[in-house]
Amino acid sequence: CCSTSCPSYWWNGDKYLGPAVLMQAYRWMIDSRDDFTEERLAKLQDPFSLYRCHTIMNCTRTCPKGLNPGKAIAEIKKMMATYKEKQASA
Repeated sequence: CCSTSCPSYWWNGDKYLGPAVLMQAYRWMIDSRDDFTEERLAKLQDPFSLYRCHTIMNCTRTCPKGLNPGKAIAEIKKMMATYKEKQASA
């Protein structure tokens, strides 16, 4: 439901991962047992995988489970900013 309601996914479905995939990625990234957060962030650095989300929020409005993929994507973007700062200072 969320990916099919996302205009960015309609236009860039071959490059933009979409809200469902990013929501799952976020679930793993915030899990304290997961050791691959940096690897996940590294794979999301291209201009399409993450940054095609323009916070239209159709995904959140249409989610049948009441989840908030838009918020999860925003949190990943924050994590990405921190990751890039760490990479730049290394």
